[in-house]
Amino acid sequence: MRVFIINEHPDWLAPLGKLLDHAGIPWLEWYADAGQIDLDHSPPEGVYFNRMSASAQTRGHTYSVAHTRELIAWLSSHGRRVINDARAFELEMSKVRQHAALKAAGICTPRGIAVVGGRDQILAAAGAFGFPLIIKPNRGGKGLGVRLADSAEQLDAYLRSVNFEPSPDGVYLIQEYIRATEPVITRCEFVGGEFIYALSSSTADGFELCPADGCAPCSVGGKFRLLDGFDDPIIPHLSAFARSAGLDVCGIEFVRDGLGRPYVYDINGTTNYNSAIEHNAARSAGAALVALLSGALVEARSQTSAPPTQGLVEKTQGAGLGHGRVSC
Repeated sequence: MRVFIINEHPDWLAPLGKLLDHAGIPWLEWYADAGQIDLDHSPPEGVYFNRMSASAQTRGHTYSVAHTRELIAWLSSHGRRVINDARAFELEMSKVRQHAALKAAGICTPRGIAVVGGRDQILAAAGAFGFPLIIKPNRGGKGLGVRLADSAEQLDAYLRSVNFEPSPDGVYLIQEYIRATEPVITRCEFVGGEFIYALSSSTADGFELCPADGCAPCSVGGKFRLLDGFDDPIIPHLSAFARSAGLDVCGIEFVRDGLGRPYVYDINGTTNYNSAIEHNAARSAGAALVALLSGALVEARSQTSAPPTQGLVEKTQGAGLGHGRVSC
């Protein structure tokens, strides 16, 4: 029995794979871009960690999100443990659902409106909403397509430009722009509902704020800074939210207005850890994640006596990770 990592991005998989190898935890990548699911057989026994990214389409993996949705449903129907299950997956894939979930939990989030359609619908909704505003694809990832617009003319110019990032699902979220005293946001990392650490991210050069090593342009120029000893009243609220929403592993981002009030605006289910931050933090999020997966694997082993092998399609793994790949 082993950990299966549902994934489509080898660069983001490699750091976790090294941690699992060091801990002696057997694992396989379940590659969710192409392949098959044998619906007449049970999935392999084990623990499944959903690492599907909302930005998969930017790497040519157009259907990975849809494939993962069906995969998680199949796994859940057979009682397999999925870390970041269907609830977390749907939050990761929809800024609109994030907004609704945060509001329902009583967590302060910027005022927002969902827009279905193209440029004319976006401009009409924005005119009624008021400027300045933030526009973002409903399904983005890495901060792609998140733009500040100070006027209708500026928004229209962006929508007509080659830089416009269309939402893969045709839905957009318009959000109130929270004017902070400094161009920074705060990101809190949680594993198993426990707060691990917080870091600040500079928005001076835009909103693409993926902390993963090699995730240009974010890992260049000191964009991220560890907040030593961060202890804020918002932490227990975010921790409770993560637990209730099925977010076993997540990063949650908020911004403070000029009066210091926090507004939570983004949830990252496919959270990535910056190696420099990890090195300097009192607690390692990567180590906490490995402990979570190890504990889930021990529990899964205690609940079964003979792991089935049906339904497993294995390929040779690339990227020098030395592990098999299951294609779905």
